[in-house]
Amino acid sequence: MHQQLIIKKISGVLEATDDTYDVKLTRILDKAKRIFIAGAGRSKLVGNFFAMRLVHGGYDVSVVGEIVTPSIKNGDLLIVISGSGETEQLIAFTKNAKKIGANIVLISAKDESTIGNLADDVIQIGNNEQYGKVLGMPMGTVFELSTLLFLEATISHIIHEKGIPEEIMRERHANLE
Repeated sequence: MHQQLIIKKISGVLEATDDTYDVKLTRILDKAKRIFIAGAGRSKLVGNFFAMRLVHGGYDVSVVGEIVTPSIKNGDLLIVISGSGETEQLIAFTKNAKKIGANIVLISAKDESTIGNLADDVIQIGNNEQYGKVLGMPMGTVFELSTLLFLEATISHIIHEKGIPEEIMRERHANLE
């Protein structure tokens, strides 16, 4: 019962998401010198999934907040994952990156937000009406799972469009784990 509830809800959100976003995001990724991914809480974990797959795809990626993350520079890309677009720490990161001249993309549940107003592009997952309380999917679960699947589909698009063989991706995967 609960599996079907989750699948139905996430499917509805993804169906309501603009189906050109994977192509748009791929173009933005390809223009960036380097890519930085930021999120808070579970959205950060979704960002970690995406960062790993981007590395497998051959992109130069860092996760904001890690001890070895380099400084962002003009021409780099900051992807912020925030359901609300209002997380204070992420607003500060966005303002700093914008001041430096980085391109900003917000992936969010909202079409309007503080980070969205600062961003160069906003990718809205689903629409505003789909994010009320959902029994069994509390505190952002709908956004996080929908975003995870959207970003995995974007990786699938990248792999397919660029013809990246799984063997190459495996060579790029961490081998000290």
